[in-house]
Amino acid sequence: MLSSVEVEKHQKIVELGDIKIGGDELVIMAGPCAVESREQLLEAAKYVKEYGGHILRGGAFKPRTSPYSFQGLGEEGLKLLAEAREETGLKVVTELMDSDDIELVNHYADIIQIGSRNMQNYGLLKKLGRLEKPILLKRGYSATIKEWILAAEYIIAHGNSQVILCEREIRTFETATRNTLDLNAIAWIKEMTDLPIIIDPSHGTGKRSLVAPLAKAGVTAGADGIIVEMHPYPEEALCDGEQSLRPEEFAQMIKELDRVAQAVDKRLVV
Repeated sequence: MLSSVEVEKHQKIVELGDIKIGGDELVIMAGPCAVESREQLLEAAKYVKEYGGHILRGGAFKPRTSPYSFQGLGEEGLKLLAEAREETGLKVVTELMDSDDIELVNHYADIIQIGSRNMQNYGLLKKLGRLEKPILLKRGYSATIKEWILAAEYIIAHGNSQVILCEREIRTFETATRNTLDLNAIAWIKEMTDLPIIIDPSHGTGKRSLVAPLAKAGVTAGADGIIVEMHPYPEEALCDGEQSLRPEEFAQMIKELDRVAQAVDKRLVV
């Protein structure tokens, strides 16, 4: 496989200006689950920047289990993300759901996220292979590691080697937490592939108090970065408020991650 360490003898690094994902730097992606308003997003972006984040996350298009839940602001959300980037200098990662929106999302995003539900949308993955843009590929919640890697291969084989894996969670029989963050996968990916990998402890646990502990565990296991949900007012969030960090909790987690990063020969550049 093209992503195998047998093919590439060194760790692949995805570069976004001064940001390097996959090297010795620990990259922090943070922001609200969904872009809800200009005020909410700009306030969140301010905290992400102030406390040491590098990339602003926010969903303009939201895949929801219920068709009656908030679905995102669409292009207006993308425009707000671009405005937040202009004001803070943060790069932007946002989700692409539909192949009809590739050109639109590609225009606004610095990293295109492919969510769990689209991990095996092979037609979409092939089209992403024709872009010159980093792709953040989240693991499907019922996908094996091999299926996840083969999904990445669709993108790479069609010309785009800038793939970043994201361990989001897997669905197990456990009910104490929303999902199960698979730390095994992080160590396996680092050993068997040359791809950078980040973790999502927000979706991986579904519980705000568990995000920081699992983020630290993931970095210890070898993750190149984290992506977490942070909302200025989680109690008012239109989605995933229960797993979104408050700004002060995000700041404290960054301090703790700095110490963990040093212990595993990573650098947290803030």
